[in-house]
Amino acid sequence: MSLTPGSWLAACELPDAWRAQAAWRVLETCFGHAERFLTCWQAWQADPNRPRMLHYVALSPVSLTADALLADGPLGPGLNSLARVLAQQCYGLLPGFHRLSFDEGRVLLTLCIGDRTPLLRELQFVADSLLLDATDPCGPPWDSWTAKALARHARRGTRVALVSARADLAASLASCGFVWSESSHDGLALRGGEFNPHWQQKTTRARWREDAAAVADCTVIGAGLAGASVAASLARRGWRVQVFDQAMTPAAGASDLPVGLLSPHVSSDDCVLSRLSRSGIRQTTQQARSLLRHGHDWAATGVLEHRIDGSTGPGVPWPQAGSHWSCEAPPALAASAWQAGVDQRASLLWHPCAAWIKPAELVKAWLAQPGVHFQGGARVHAICRNATGWTLLGEAGQAIGSSARVVLANANGALPLLRQAMAYEPGLAIAAGSLPTTYGVRGQVSWARHSQQDPPLFPATPINGSGSLIPHVPWLNGAAWFLGASYQPDTMAEWPVEKNHLANLGRLGKLLPELGQALATRFESGQLEAWRGTRCVTADRLPMVGPLYDDPNASLWICAGMGSRGLSYSMLCAELLAARWSAEPLPLEASLAGALDARRRPLIAEAGSAAIS
Repeated sequence: MSLTPGSWLAACELPDAWRAQAAWRVLETCFGHAERFLTCWQAWQADPNRPRMLHYVALSPVSLTADALLADGPLGPGLNSLARVLAQQCYGLLPGFHRLSFDEGRVLLTLCIGDRTPLLRELQFVADSLLLDATDPCGPPWDSWTAKALARHARRGTRVALVSARADLAASLASCGFVWSESSHDGLALRGGEFNPHWQQKTTRARWREDAAAVADCTVIGAGLAGASVAASLARRGWRVQVFDQAMTPAAGASDLPVGLLSPHVSSDDCVLSRLSRSGIRQTTQQARSLLRHGHDWAATGVLEHRIDGSTGPGVPWPQAGSHWSCEAPPALAASAWQAGVDQRASLLWHPCAAWIKPAELVKAWLAQPGVHFQGGARVHAICRNATGWTLLGEAGQAIGSSARVVLANANGALPLLRQAMAYEPGLAIAAGSLPTTYGVRGQVSWARHSQQDPPLFPATPINGSGSLIPHVPWLNGAAWFLGASYQPDTMAEWPVEKNHLANLGRLGKLLPELGQALATRFESGQLEAWRGTRCVTADRLPMVGPLYDDPNASLWICAGMGSRGLSYSMLCAELLAARWSAEPLPLEASLAGALDARRRPLIAEAGSAAIS
């Protein structure tokens, strides 16, 4: 007979310990088949005095699959239904971090797949409960570094449960500040204790160890994908969020794109962009499943990618879990592409987890969350500090709002506002680093309704590679197809609509040559609709999220620069921002989070000032 999952919770004094807390953070070192997480989740659901947020971070040396999770039969009263919910999200668990969301985003499971030592280095949070399992004979050895790493993730008073028959391991942990009370269970030692070193802890610990910001009111400037996702993430944690936008309606800028693709970036070396795109897609997909109408506002259709540069896709070795993200195109899909004129020697990838989404519907759903208030027709001309935070000023210099914290999520409008803030507050200096260079890129989508006169060459699913074609999208009382988008820096004279249509036709000619030929007359005659917008793009094509000056309690932040991947990046960046405000586990590895840091570039000083370029 083995230890029951509930005995771990009892050793950590749960659920009593988390009552009256805003959030609770658990770190487990051996996820196994998820029984301990499921038991913890069940206890959280049953407790009327539960914390608002439950964070559960679990390390696992191997990927968890839905089949493995459900293979062992009944788990216990009430756990089977939770296991089925968990299994729905257990796909594509490649080495690295994966954020899974349950109970309307109030229960967050961060699965960390890989070797324990590097995973612990990538974690940046302090646990309230530690569940340590050293009984796996196939697991990596526990050494003094492991004990020190676990102490790094504990605060004074963190409760810990340790299952191990090794007295030397308990002694090693004790030398790092853990204090034990010992009991036994069927030959296995279950030790309960807490982190309570007899020495004074240093106050120069990493910044992520500091207390969370007190939940209060905040303002988000910008009501597109970036701003709305930030508002929803913060409101879920109890913040009162006011969203200002100069337009009368939300999603009036680039987020007003009629429909966009949620599709992973693929590279032979699985670069930062590829890993970030998968992490972001997982989070946006979870939001879409929860908030939108499948088949109308979005659809998990998968996406076929025609790699027109001839590259073959993921490098080797590509673990089996990776096939959930990208794999060789199935024969039926490849045949439909060949029928539309694609060379049979061309490289075709299939992305099973990809989808199309109507961005404006997602924005509206986020802004409709409890705790979020949208105010349109409110152009913020400047921001300046006050005694408790920030005052927002209109064009006539009048106050139109104030809050403890402000997030600039208004794309290319963010830097002018920051310069205004520095003008009002000369002491506001960027102490370390600077924002990446940003610029605007215009884009036009060509679209039309499907009709009986359409050539029989439209694919069943979206296809991308040189721009994208998204067919069969529900539109008013019918369906439409969307092709784009053109790409033109806003420093150039704007192209006329007709020239952009022809540029998009050129993209279609590369994607699906036969379909491009069949639609050429329609393009040349201008029998099309057009959508136009301007994206905010950074020099390294990665968004920027973080504080705008060097202060542990910085109250002015930015979340912008989503470029052409706002659907992939917005919720990821929002959850990263909210995690840093709340001293929570990050939704991705610390090294990947650093790639998104707002001040990741050296200062580029303007003449006569320290302003941001």
